[in-house]
Amino acid sequence: MNYPNGIKKNTTTITNNISYSNRGMTLESELNISNEYYRSIDKAYIYKKPTPIKITKVNYPSRDKAVITEGYFTVPSTTDYNGIYRGKYIDFEAKETNSKTAFTLNNIHKHQVEHLKNIDRHQGIAFVIVRFQHLNITYLLMAKDLINFIETKERKSIPLSFFEEKAYKIKDGYMPRLDYLKVIDQIIGGI
Repeated sequence: MNYPNGIKKNTTTITNNISYSNRGMTLESELNISNEYYRSIDKAYIYKKPTPIKITKVNYPSRDKAVITEGYFTVPSTTDYNGIYRGKYIDFEAKETNSKTAFTLNNIHKHQVEHLKNIDRHQGIAFVIVRFQHLNITYLLMAKDLINFIETKERKSIPLSFFEEKAYKIKDGYMPRLDYLKVIDQIIGGI
């Protein structure tokens, strides 16, 4: 291609069979948009939990330009999201992985697994949502299946085949972006 100033630009491109449906959006932002949609239609009230941070130093160049310069996590956070759906408590963690073959268990902390175990034990709806970024696939794995895997397998990661067998695919959509409550309805039926 020749531009007006005489510079030549190579426009040769290589195309692959890559889906760009999620480009630019993280799993967390898609879940936040989905939860906002659920609230707007009065379907569920699910929120992102804030990370517990204690602020120790703030720089005040002026009143309206305060900058936090030092802080630390006060306690380990539990999971990313919680709320209420159809009269049941719902609690889940959201994770993304760049691997095409497995989800590394280092990505989920022991205290988070314990928290999900407690929610499940008290008959809340507990699960993890895992996105395999390079495959553009998002799965919902119930806490009981996650916990069973951790307690019975001697592995440091959950293979993709386990997700294909035990988890549920969450399809991309428009409204909501990730309709994970449709999957929950499929799993637990008419609560």
